[in-house]
Parts: sequence; structure tokens; C-alpha cells
Amino acid sequence: MSAEALRTEPKRINTPVTNGDRLWNDIVATARFGAADKGGVTRLTLTEEDREVRDWFVAACRALGCTVEIDGIGNIFATYPGEDMSLPAITVGSHLDTQPQGGRFDGILGVLAGLEVLRTLKETSTVLRHPLTVVNWTNEEGSRFSPAMMGSGVFAGALSLDAAHALTDRDGVTVGAALDTIGYRGEARVAPAAFAAYVELHIEQGPLLEASATEIGVVTGIQGLRWFDITVTGTEAHAGSTPMAQRDDALVAAAEIVLAVRNIARENPPGVGTVGFVDVGPNSRNVVPGSVRLQIDMRHPSEAGLDQMEGALQEAVRKAGARAELKRIWSKAPVVFDPSIVDAVRNSAEALGYSATDVVSGAGHDAAHIATIMPTAMIFVPSKDGLSHNEAEYTAPEECARGAEVLFQTILELDRH
Repeated sequence: MSAEALRTEPKRINTPVTNGDRLWNDIVATARFGAADKGGVTRLTLTEEDREVRDWFVAACRALGCTVEIDGIGNIFATYPGEDMSLPAITVGSHLDTQPQGGRFDGILGVLAGLEVLRTLKETSTVLRHPLTVVNWTNEEGSRFSPAMMGSGVFAGALSLDAAHALTDRDGVTVGAALDTIGYRGEARVAPAAFAAYVELHIEQGPLLEASATEIGVVTGIQGLRWFDITVTGTEAHAGSTPMAQRDDALVAAAEIVLAVRNIARENPPGVGTVGFVDVGPNSRNVVPGSVRLQIDMRHPSEAGLDQMEGALQEAVRKAGARAELKRIWSKAPVVFDPSIVDAVRNSAEALGYSATDVVSGAGHDAAHIATIMPTAMIFVPSKDGLSHNEAEYTAPEECARGAEVLFQTILELDRH
């Protein structure tokens, strides 16, 4: 046996083992819902493609004997019975929606690994003390409707259901109407008290695990984030006849803000800043731009770091001119996960013989909201080249299988203790 095989082969433990091949087949099968040209997926929340993958997931869970409930924001809760149904359920999951031209693993790995655990329980006749619930949270990505992590936010009380229903996409379609269109505005009233703990398996979406040749990331928390919208107003003018000294070019002012965002992040490590959306008006080659809209994402592991970055952004906008307007549209404080659940993940990785290291998540996840209402932790597996939100996003079959194994062992440990 090779050194690599010796390093990655799990220790023999007296518990059932999840089926990595079956998990991989599910990843391949669900990638057809919204399949994109370069091997990725475009499955925006509450679209027809989202309905198709939701229907697939619900059917698979019901075939295993799960009770499926759908709440008013479209979150799906599939519960497999435990020995004592009076106990609160152990909960796992993530999300099925993707970014435009996103990857096959972001989010859905956590849902499919939960489904694989259910199948393992069923085929081995293993009965947990607690019920086990696998959940799909609505609109984690925030690519069609803002804010992101909407379904978990409503569930955790960070956003009211009525307010969420009234939010619109760029075409003016409300969340409520989109839920009705795909048939996923449910009536179940699922309370946080129904759950004992939450564990979310996810790809890292960064380069650290791969760079250190580490198999499992034990996630201790999530850095905070703030989203901003900026509107810059100039004066539209003819590109040929307007002298440079007399121009009021909104795009030039916006470009200065874009560069400022990069510099602010560099000056506040390990903070990051991104301008991910630009809308220029009238967007014509021979017209001096008269308006620009920017959407900005800033993140830092500490609240103080976020405050510093926001203050610097306010100053950059002030310097851009009187007709630049900054609006903070969303914020999420840094999250520290429950030490006992983090320990359960760490112990499970060790019991399986996998290399592991503590990490703080750079990306936001539904677990950030859920951590405010119940004991929560996350498990990371490597992302090739650190890529995510990209059609080239890739996590190898054996890496997905290791993550599912650690998830299952964590569930078993939580169920015992």
C-alpha cells in the first residue's frame, strides 16, 4: 500500500461507513439541474432549476421514510426518525442554490452528504437516539435576491418572513411570488427548539487546506461581513466634444472608489474587499458616463476590523465627490462556533485518522445565522486551487467522501452525548 493510501485510509471503527461512490453519483446527478456549458451550474434560487433539484431532494428523502416539512420561506426539513422522537433533532444540511455559472459542490455537498448519512442509517438498520433532520436553506447565495442566507436568516429571526416575501429581484419579482411560482411557499411552523445542534459540511472555497495538504478543516467560526451599495452621479456628455477639464465623469469617480476598496482591504489584514457588481449608465462608447452603481462586499474576522474598513470606505466615497452616496444594506457580525460541537468535529476527524486543522471561514454560510439560536459548527474539505463561485470549482470524490464520513461520525458522537 502506498504512503498516500496509508495516510488517507480511515482507522477501523465499529460504526457504519457512508458510501463515497453513491455520494459522488448524487453530486453528478444533481449537477444536471441548471447545468452550465463549462461543467458548472447556474441554479439561482426559486427558479425552475431550483424547483427541479428541490423536487429531486424531497423525493429521495421521502423514499427513505423521512417526514418532509416546508416553511414559509421555502426551507425544506427532512426528518428521519430516531429511537426517542421526544428528543430534539440533530440537524445537518446547507443549500441547493448556486451563483450564476457557479460550481457543482458549493452548498449542495452538505445537503447530499446529509442524504448519504440517511441512506447509510437506512441500509444498515442503524437507529439514532435523536431524530436526524437534513435541511435545505433557501437563497443562501443572495445572487437573485438580497440579502444572502435569507432562509436561515428568517428561521433564526434575523429577518421577518413578511419582509423577506416583499424583497424583489432585478426584474421586480418578489420572493413571495417566486415561492408560489415553483410551489415551495410552505405552511409548516418549524421552531428552533425542535433541534439540538446543527453541523454543516462545506467545501472550503479557499486555498488553505489544499496548500497544507490537510484533509479536514475544523471550522471554529466565520468572519463578519458588510455589504454596501454606492451610487455615483455625474453628467452625461458627448465623448468627442466635451473637453477633459469640463467633464463630470461618474465612472472615473467610481474607479477611484474601486481602487480604494482594494487598498482598504490590504491595509486591514486579514480583511478582504470586493467590488463585484458595476452598472454604468448609459453604457455607450461615445457618451461620458453619467451614473454608476457599485455593489461592495467587505469582510474581517473582528468587528473592530469591519468598523475600520467601513470608516475608510466612507472617506473614500467622500473624496469621490458630493454626488457619491454610500448605503450599507446588510451586515453580519463575526461568529464563534460552539466549542463542544467543534470538539465533536475534531474528535471525529481524529477517530477516522484524517489530518485536520482549525480554520476560520472566509465565506458566509447559513451556519452563521443558525449559530445564534443553537450549538453549531462546520466541517470543511479542500477546494482545488481555492476556487469557488466558478465553473472550475472542484473537490475530488475521495475528499467529498472524507467530509461525509466526518459528518457521520460527528452525528454519532453528538447522538451519544
